Amino acid sequence: MDLVLWRHAEAQEWVEGCDDLARSLTTRGEKQAARMANWLDRQLPEGTRVLTSPARRSEQTALALGRKFKIRPELAPDGSVAGLLELVQWPIAKGTVLVIGHQPTLGQTIAQLIGLTATECSVKKGAVWWLRNREREAHSQTVIVTVQTPEVL
Repeated sequence: MDLVLWRHAEAQEWVEGCDDLARSLTTRGEKQAARMANWLDRQLPEGTRVLTSPARRSEQTALALGRKFKIRPELAPDGSVAGLLELVQWPIAKGTVLVIGHQPTLGQTIAQLIGLTATECSVKKGAVWWLRNREREAHSQTVIVTVQTPEVL
């Protein structure tokens, strides 16, 4: 199974009293999303399941990819690692799943899957972490396929 974790691109700053789920991408964020989407579209296999947070900024990031996607409440900013892994059926699902979501959940998921001693790792806005589960000598392993940021594409 391949699990591709894509943090939403740069969004408007949160201000007291605003609806966090309604925040939109900035102009820079739109460019980040388009750049990463262009790269991802060339890399992702046909049939990749695309799942996104219900936050507007995540949905806008998903729209840049131009593929069908499903909005899942489990991926909201207050989501959990357990909820994300259950949703994508890690590591037993077949094929590739792309998740568009938020920090700290994405960083916590990565840390858990690759066995970091820290509880989370930093994931830049608009960045992608591509993880793969494989069996080696009867042991399940998670390997990092690639990490990409929109600034280097």
